[in-house]
Amino acid sequence: MIASAIAAGGLASATARFEQSALRTSNAPLDNLEAEMVERIEAKASVSANLAVLRTADDMAGALLDILA
Repeated sequence: MIASAIAAGGLASATARFEQSALRTSNAPLDNLEAEMVERIEAKASVSANLAVLRTADDMAGALLDILA
């Protein structure tokens, strides 16, 4: 399914953004801390949204299989 592939890509992207932000903060803890916190909050929201898409796509595929069975 296309939705699953898109959500998986978004999940990987959001995870990478979060990790990069954490790495930047660990290298320079007081440089632009506010922006890094915002970046992590946005990445967390993106992970949640992409997981919801994956769950919905899985539920829809299961319902379709139930109909066809």
